Amino acid sequence: MVAEELSLIILPVIPLGILIGLYELMLIHKDMNFRGSHWLGHGLHSVVTIWIALLIVMNTEYFLNITGLLDMNIPLISNVHVVRVAIGIILNIKIHATSALGKGGQLASRGLAEHWTHTIIVAALVVASPYVWPFVAPMVPSYLGGLA
Repeated sequence: MVAEELSLIILPVIPLGILIGLYELMLIHKDMNFRGSHWLGHGLHSVVTIWIALLIVMNTEYFLNITGLLDMNIPLISNVHVVRVAIGIILNIKIHATSALGKGGQLASRGLAEHWTHTIIVAALVVASPYVWPFVAPMVPSYLGGLA
C-alpha cells in the first residue's frame, strides 16, 4: 500500500468504544451477580481498555506501514489479520483477568469473574470493528467520524 492512502483513524474509536463498552458493562452487570460499585468501576476500566484496543485495531495497517513492517513480509508480524487477532486475544485475557480480581464471598458464590464466552464476544467485536465500521458509519454523526 502507498503511505498516502493510509491515515490515522481516531474519531470512529469513540462511538465504537461506547457501543462495545456499554455491551461489556451489561455483561459485567449480569455476570458479577451482586449489587455495588465494583461492576461499574470494572466496566469503566474496560471501556478505556476497549478504546485503546480499538485504536490499535482500527489503525493496524497504518502502524505496520509507517514502521515498514508491512513491506517486510515477516510471516506473522506483517499480516494485518494476525496482529488484530493477537490484540483480541490480549484484550480477552486483560478483561477476564481484571474481572477475576474481585473475590467471591457472601455476595457472589461463584466469584466475580466474567464468563469467558462474554469476554470472547467483546474481543471479537473489537477485532471485527474495522470490518463493521463501513456499515455503522452512515448512522454516526460526522463529528464522530461517521457519514451522517
